[in-house]
Amino acid sequence: MGFPKVRQLRAFVLRGGGADYHDQAGGHWIDDRIATPMSRYPQYRESRQSFGINALGTLVVEVEAEDGTIGFAVTTGGEPAAYIVERHLARFVEGRDPSEIEKIWDQMYFSTQYYGRKGLVVNAISGVDLALWDLLGRLRQEPVHAMIGGAVRDELSFYATGSRPDLAQEMGFIGGKMPLRHAPADGPAWLNDALADLEDMRGRVGPDFWLMLDCWMALDLDAARRLAHGAARHGLKWIEEAISPDDYWSYAALRRDAPAGMLVTTGEHEATRWGFRMLLEMECCDIIQPDVGWCGGLTELLKISALADAHGKLVIPHGSSVYSYHFVATRHNSPFAEFLMMAPEADEVVPMFSPQLKGEPVPQNGRLRVSALDAPGFGVELDRSLPMSRPYER
Repeated sequence: MGFPKVRQLRAFVLRGGGADYHDQAGGHWIDDRIATPMSRYPQYRESRQSFGINALGTLVVEVEAEDGTIGFAVTTGGEPAAYIVERHLARFVEGRDPSEIEKIWDQMYFSTQYYGRKGLVVNAISGVDLALWDLLGRLRQEPVHAMIGGAVRDELSFYATGSRPDLAQEMGFIGGKMPLRHAPADGPAWLNDALADLEDMRGRVGPDFWLMLDCWMALDLDAARRLAHGAARHGLKWIEEAISPDDYWSYAALRRDAPAGMLVTTGEHEATRWGFRMLLEMECCDIIQPDVGWCGGLTELLKISALADAHGKLVIPHGSSVYSYHFVATRHNSPFAEFLMMAPEADEVVPMFSPQLKGEPVPQNGRLRVSALDAPGFGVELDRSLPMSRPYER
């Protein structure tokens, strides 16, 4: 017996009110001085919003079945992604059995390949895919993690990404990942300044707490090598996304040259099984970090994870709340998860997608019981009081 067919696919844009973590400004650590590929330009050095990291806005995708059941998902992409969803992808979803997720994904991807393959188009596909998984879970009255193999652990463990790993340690997280604040564009002292930040934080957290450094694509190979070797004496667990995501060759070289015991990680801005195949086969990293809202959705993340498992690599998804938690709960090669600290001073645990999601679970003492994810679908609801618009309503 089949499920009710999809009646309609809808795409909404949500802007303002801090409803997207790229929309955090006014002293928030996320938009404070962070090294980026744009740091070479003085006018774009102090704030990521200055060069438009928040330009697109949030994309909300809804899939409604004929019986009125609605699945939804949240990602980034704004108006351009909404146009792709409404004017192109809808033809592969409406009128279909929502359990045909594999075929629907295939048709969405290959129909857009001539102008897509990565970036904005795959963001849109990811949003539709996640909304379909949410809808199917609600129709089956099962959580997503039960539909993709079942939990392999009773609780999730988290490290925290934010400006204050010392506070994350006090909150019970297993580690803290801090942003790189200084880059070569700052002048000859950049490396000493970056290492001073790391030395200060190591002094605060002691020798055993995990410390990681998120470089957000800001370095070239030479700078990444120098930073990695300088950071080794401070016990850096990993150096993350140090180089442009398209420069697989430099990542492979960085991993070969990294200090003993230091991991090289990347993949937040990579997409699809083919992109991750390059990272894995070229031995670019020790851990891959796909974002389920950007890499192709859950359907594609499962394929990426299988590839990584075959290569003996860990999959630690880029922080995306419930959309990655259900995945992490089901995979042995995903032993812990990322939690993005959304409080402006990184001094308290608040829901990542607040105010978008209602009922979003958060870690307590750095842990989250899988039983907190047992509601149907992804287990959260959309706050429909927020100012959403549907710019390309058909």
